Amino acid sequence: MSDLALGLWSFPLLLVLIALRAPIGFAMLAVGAGGLWLVTGSPNMWLAKMKNESFSTFANYDLAVVPLFLLMGQFATQGGLSRALFRAAEAWIGHRKGGLAMAAIGACAGFGAICGSSLATAATMGRVALPEMRRAGYAGGLSTAALAAGGTLGILIPPSVVLVIFAMLTEQNIARLFAAAVLPGLLAVAGYMLAVRLYLIRNPEAATAHAPLPYGARLRALVGVWPVLAIFATVVGGVYGGVVSPTEGAALGAGATGLVAALQGGLRGGGLWRALIATAETTGMVFLIILGAAVYNGFLGFTRLPQEIAELVTGFGVGPWAVLALILVIYLILGCFMDSLSMILLTIPTFWPIFQGLDFGLPPDQAGIWFGILVLITVEVGLITPPVGLNLFVIGALDGRTPASATWRAVIWFVGADLLRIALILTLPAIALVGL
Repeated sequence: MSDLALGLWSFPLLLVLIALRAPIGFAMLAVGAGGLWLVTGSPNMWLAKMKNESFSTFANYDLAVVPLFLLMGQFATQGGLSRALFRAAEAWIGHRKGGLAMAAIGACAGFGAICGSSLATAATMGRVALPEMRRAGYAGGLSTAALAAGGTLGILIPPSVVLVIFAMLTEQNIARLFAAAVLPGLLAVAGYMLAVRLYLIRNPEAATAHAPLPYGARLRALVGVWPVLAIFATVVGGVYGGVVSPTEGAALGAGATGLVAALQGGLRGGGLWRALIATAETTGMVFLIILGAAVYNGFLGFTRLPQEIAELVTGFGVGPWAVLALILVIYLILGCFMDSLSMILLTIPTFWPIFQGLDFGLPPDQAGIWFGILVLITVEVGLITPPVGLNLFVIGALDGRTPASATWRAVIWFVGADLLRIALILTLPAIALVGL
């Protein structure tokens, strides 16, 4: 079997391992190591690859933002900021029909501004909002779907771990990517809230309404979220303004969030230990995926599969828009099987050279930012795409009552909102490039 054929067959094998519930990092590591052995005829190559990749990857100073952003989210959880965000959103819009679901989406956006992880956002806000919606008589499908969709805002609203990894892989400016993600993130919040309203037109019995709170109570609830606004402005504003580097901004944000959590008493009684352990566990999982992808992509480089695919696509003579649409469709399909970070690490080494060869009438730096936002939004859809969207599993495990089919029927409305947003940013790149 030729090296190119080995590269082609490795991808179906990788999907089979993932379908068999092998950890994605281990699956990419195993397939990449085995492929290097077969291509070179010696185990020495993959052993050397493991040694070199482990050092060169994890000695990268910029990668320190990953555990720091994750630690921000853990401190925010321990400090009760997630509950404060939901209470504030509930106070202002919770009295409306479907208002609790909209409040959960708004709170997810706020929590995403100090977290950077979709799964952490979905899990944290699910623990806060699900019991409230259940007590208010909301249908299980609407509750779980709204929280699963809202959780995706954790990787879209900056700071975002996935955007950091994309920037490192493509050598794009992290601060510009963060700035470009703000408006699409706000559009996502509006689209998800609109999806709730449209769902209730078809299913009016799925949600309830209650009397609004006095404005004094609303303002008091709003005051409780000032730390989130301050931390977001410090981190994202400092990075975009060039005052601090992304790593320094992440460290500053983690320190500020930890201080807030300590003042709120959230780090007592083992709270600090729980935050550190949870951060270490998630960081270990992320770093394993990064290492596995590095080894697997090293194997693909030996087979020349990425180069052959790039030459094949450019040789078809089809327009750049058709190629870009095909890339996005591939992401939508992969989202049914893989998490967002794995997709980025696995595909960008192949898709980025292809994209660089396309002409969309934009300067190269702006085109790269636009592509990054499009990819981010598209892989985000995979987190809520039935039947294997990871956010659906997270919320389903927290709920334990709602049938998966009910969640799927409701989440389709949110997927529709995402697809419309992708089409809008695809046709109007200025949405992602405003202010750059």
